[in-house]
Amino acid sequence: MSEKIAIDTDYIKLDSFLKLANLVMSGGEAKIVIQEGQIRVNGEVETRRGRKLYPGDQIALDNHPVFVVERA
Repeated sequence: MSEKIAIDTDYIKLDSFLKLANLVMSGGEAKIVIQEGQIRVNGEVETRRGRKLYPGDQIALDNHPVFVVERA
């Protein structure tokens, strides 16, 4: 089952999104999981903390998919 996380802005940076979605507890933890290649964005491994995510993007950590959506 996938989760949907709404954002109020045009985009959100990957490390901030991981915290918003409660996939990590801190920015430090986000940095580690990203650097270790544990994060997939739209099916591809992503190692850039500042990667911009837009509505429609899918992020996965440990095969747990989360989608970025616009706030209604």
